[in-house]
Amino acid sequence: MPSFSQDLSGCQPFSRRSFLRSASAAVVAAPILTEAHFARAAMGAAAVPEFSMNGVYLDANENPLGPSDSARKAIADIIPNGGRYAPPLYFSLIKMFAEQMGVPAEYVMVYDGSSPPLHYSSLAFTSPTKSFVCGNPTYEAGQRAATIAGAKIHAVPLAKDHSHDVAAMIKADPNAGLIYICNPNNPTGTTTSKEQIDYAIANKPAGAVVLVDEAYIHLSDATSAIDHVKVGKDVIVLRTFSKIYGMAGIRCGFAIARPDLLKKLENYGQSPMPITGMIAAQASLMDSDLVPTRKKLIAETRNKTFAWLKANDYSFIPSESNCFMIDVKRPGPQIRALMAKDNVHIGRSWAALPTYVRVTVGLPSEMEAFQTSFKKAMDTPATAFNGLQGRMHRDGIYS
Repeated sequence: MPSFSQDLSGCQPFSRRSFLRSASAAVVAAPILTEAHFARAAMGAAAVPEFSMNGVYLDANENPLGPSDSARKAIADIIPNGGRYAPPLYFSLIKMFAEQMGVPAEYVMVYDGSSPPLHYSSLAFTSPTKSFVCGNPTYEAGQRAATIAGAKIHAVPLAKDHSHDVAAMIKADPNAGLIYICNPNNPTGTTTSKEQIDYAIANKPAGAVVLVDEAYIHLSDATSAIDHVKVGKDVIVLRTFSKIYGMAGIRCGFAIARPDLLKKLENYGQSPMPITGMIAAQASLMDSDLVPTRKKLIAETRNKTFAWLKANDYSFIPSESNCFMIDVKRPGPQIRALMAKDNVHIGRSWAALPTYVRVTVGLPSEMEAFQTSFKKAMDTPATAFNGLQGRMHRDGIYS
């Protein structure tokens, strides 16, 4: 593992300039939203604000396994240096990740998760004359940022197999500024084929940037779009350590793109990276068994849950990610509210799929608790929702 005082050779020319630009970049007065914000909002005003891990939380696409053992040790070892900013860690992390991805170091920028570069990309490439194009439903943070930029939003329905309808997306607006493809998609957990993404990039409106959010890619068999970055296309790829690496609360992520595209993101600022996040990310990248081991474990738990859903005749969208959607045949928040009484918290619903709820794949024991609570809620007579609906409106959890 790189030492705390590692030399900056190998990425010094780019990294020093980038680091100084980042330190002095303008800050936009607009909130950067993460999955945690949306999950908290869905819980409503009645949710307890204090931090507590009591109960089962399957609502924010978190990884309950947490950081790997090597990442935890790295964090513990670096705590005595917590009074330092440690720029060498920043540079060495970029160099390590760039080498693994097969791109030059100047094609990589590190952030505290993938939410900041998603937010900054929306601000940088959309405007009142350059629209934001996305699937529907999909992760909402990019749309929120584009709205702040005054951009028009084109939310294009997903295809019948719940992949992105890329043909419809590229036709949505000849003046599109940013085309957002979340692959695998959040909330459906479905993938869009590499061929479809290739088509979108080849046929996009001139000047538009395609942003491929690969936050969940390690959980699936999807092929990365990184090859388009390597040949200099108008493409930004996002990666995060929040999902399979279990670092949602520690924070680290990357934007991978041509330097001129990354420079436009820098205009909107970049917070100093916590040294715990950087050192944990390095340790995670060095653990060659981490991704395949966790991918297998999460897939096994997910598929066992799918088998149970099928056995009980519940309709769901097959997923390759750490979340999936179930059609509860009634407004989703009703089931969510009933399950919360059992201290089992599932995810929200989307306007495009109002009778579906999103469920995060948790530990096997958590999924057993989910099954018990979910069946209890689904077996509740429809008349029980009459009074519940009023309380949900009152508490602000009816979406």
